[in-house]
Amino acid sequence: MPILEARNVSKSYSIDGRPITVLDDVCLTVAAGEFLVVRGASGSGKSTLLTILSGLDRPDLGRIVMEGKDITELSEDDLAPLRNKSFGFVFQAFHLVPSLSVLENVMFPAELYGDRHAEAKAQALLDRVGLSQRASSLPHQLSGGEKQRCAICRALINEPRLVFADEPTGNLDSANGDAVLKLLLELRRERRTTLLLVTHSVEIASLADRVVTLRDGRIAGNI
Repeated sequence: MPILEARNVSKSYSIDGRPITVLDDVCLTVAAGEFLVVRGASGSGKSTLLTILSGLDRPDLGRIVMEGKDITELSEDDLAPLRNKSFGFVFQAFHLVPSLSVLENVMFPAELYGDRHAEAKAQALLDRVGLSQRASSLPHQLSGGEKQRCAICRALINEPRLVFADEPTGNLDSANGDAVLKLLLELRRERRTTLLLVTHSVEIASLADRVVTLRDGRIAGNI
């Protein structure tokens, strides 16, 4: 059974009163443990597809199915714990909470889940990524690479089955981008996590198990 499926998914938005189709009848199957890259030009629908697959947004038409269960019509109360426990998120803009320390940012999803070992797990992850000395720092005191390493720890603390990464190296220079990507892939292999990653990078795509290309909201290639 696939871990995640998009079945005939379509999504439109209204801009200045005009409907703009962002996704058009997209079908996609993701295998458990797979590293899948979604590529495409700006405006092709990559990020929208990721937000819909992860339950952060809903399709206008079609279904999202996780491990055989249709999650499309789940209430927000039912979606929230699914996103917190089963999904991890890594964004281009980091989205760390400015008022929380590095350790507190990493702990946050585990505390929401009620994990009594949240602090120990967060500290172990920070040790793993070389941020243990920055545990008490605030996000504005970190470099871009450090912020993204913190975000990766936060995404992984609940041991999610799926991690969604939207241009995770997009705000980093090449050296930091390479280091963050290497770390993300190492942790994904260690934890046997399924990874869906949106990128413009040909180099990153070359490392994936499979590459899906979007063009004008439709799947134009699946390698």
